[in-house]
Formats: sequence, C-alpha cells, structure tokens
Amino acid sequence: MNKLFCFGLGYSATALARRVTARDWTVSGTSTDAEKANALTRQGYSAFLFDGRARNAEVAEALRSATHVLLSIPPDASGDPAFAHYRDDIASSPSISWIGYFSSVSVYGDADGGWVDETTTPHPRTERGTRRLKAENDWLGLGRQTGKAVVIFRLPGIYGPGRSAIDQLRAGTARRIFKPGQVTNRVHVDDIAAAVDAALHFSTGDHVFNVTDDLPAPPQDVIAYGAELLGVPCPPATDPADAGLSPMARSFYGESKKVSNARMKAELSVSLAYPTYVEGLKAIAGRTT
Repeated sequence: MNKLFCFGLGYSATALARRVTARDWTVSGTSTDAEKANALTRQGYSAFLFDGRARNAEVAEALRSATHVLLSIPPDASGDPAFAHYRDDIASSPSISWIGYFSSVSVYGDADGGWVDETTTPHPRTERGTRRLKAENDWLGLGRQTGKAVVIFRLPGIYGPGRSAIDQLRAGTARRIFKPGQVTNRVHVDDIAAAVDAALHFSTGDHVFNVTDDLPAPPQDVIAYGAELLGVPCPPATDPADAGLSPMARSFYGESKKVSNARMKAELSVSLAYPTYVEGLKAIAGRTT
C-alpha cells in the first residue's frame, strides 16, 4: 500500500491528499498545533505535531513505513526543519522511494519580465529564495546519496477557494498594487495537486518542475478581473511602496519574470484545470460565463 507522509499537511498538501486517498492511499502528516492536528484527524488523516524546533518520535516511527514524503514547510534561517530533524530517518527508511519538495520560483530571482525555465541558472535575490535553493540542494543531495527519487516543484503564487482575489474582494481586503512592467505568476491549488500526483511514479533520479499556469500577468489585472466578476468597484491602483505591505510581501514586487511550464506539460502530461486566472477566478466566484 502506498503511504504518503506530508511535512506540513496544509492547503496545498491536503489538495493532493484528497486525490490520492480516492485511490486508497493512506495519508499522514504534520501540523504546528493541536487544533490544526485535530482538524486533520477529523478529515481522516493521521496527524502529528511538529513545530520545526523539536523532534517528535512519532513522526520518526511513521516515516519507517511511508513510501512517499512530501515537504511543504518553508525553510527558516537554520534551513529546512524536516531536513534538520528527520533526514536520517528518511534516508534510512527502506520503504521511502520518493521525496517531493515544494520550492518556489523565487529561486530564479529577477528576469526583468523575461522568461525563465528549469534550465535557467537560479540566482535568488531575496533571503526567501536563497533559503529555498539551499533546501532544494539539501534534498537533492540526500536523494543522490540514497538512490531515492527527488522531485522539486517550483511554485509561484498559490490561489484557490478561500485564498484568492475573489475572497479578498468579498472581504474588503483586496489591494490593486500597480508597478509598471511587473509580471507575476500563479497557479490554482488543484493544479498543484494534479502535477504532484502525476510525478508520484518516479522511483529514481532528480527532477525539477515549474508548476505554474499558462498566463504570467500583472497582479493588478487579477484584482481588476475579480472585481468585474463580482460586479464590485475595483480598488484604486496603489504603489507597492505605499501599500503598507510586509517586507516579505514587498519583496515579491522586486522581481518580475514569466515562468514557463513547458516541461511540466511535456514530461508529466499535465492538463491544467485552470490554465489562467480567468478560469480559476470564475470557478471560485461561481460563474460559468
């Protein structure tokens, strides 16, 4: 039986969990607090507490019988918490053949609005991107040492039900931040799940995929289209420097690039359910036309 263990059984990982449990996989994973862990248990998953700072022996025991491990906890200044505390357990597990890592397109840095793909040499400009790239290399190194497959999924901005321009507009929290020439990338959470699902068959080797939709676009266009769908006023354009953004949010506006998904489509045969934000926002808004 296939057993998926997720470090960080959150928004994106549970989208994958729903897909694989329909095929009789078992899914377990970690959460940062007891309330979230209890919620996961009610959904039928085995949940363990892991805050990134202290090792949990129950997690180590679960890894002994896992077949696939997905890592979705962001690295901190000390590196990837799962790698720090459980790399030896994963390396020595006789049943684990597949390691998947949720990375970020921030590893590419800035491309002045040009295209990047998996052959582009990573050149992160932010601390976030630098940490992601180090974590990628740590897991790839473990895979090479042990013969386990390692699949890196470089993700852009993630949206879906409950986390979208539609939700922000309905809540009155949406901001239409405008920076001339800015292009960002995004992907619907269900399409992340589809891409990871399509990559679960790998049993050896290194694999890197950009998991993104077909339409890099200015972020203000996404908000404007959401407002059009809902028939609400479009928020006024705001400069990133004046938007009251957190330092992390502001860092997104220091980079502009178009991320290619051609390898994902060619090698994983992924057909996106939401090829652009147009289809994705329509579905979230409940619109069919």
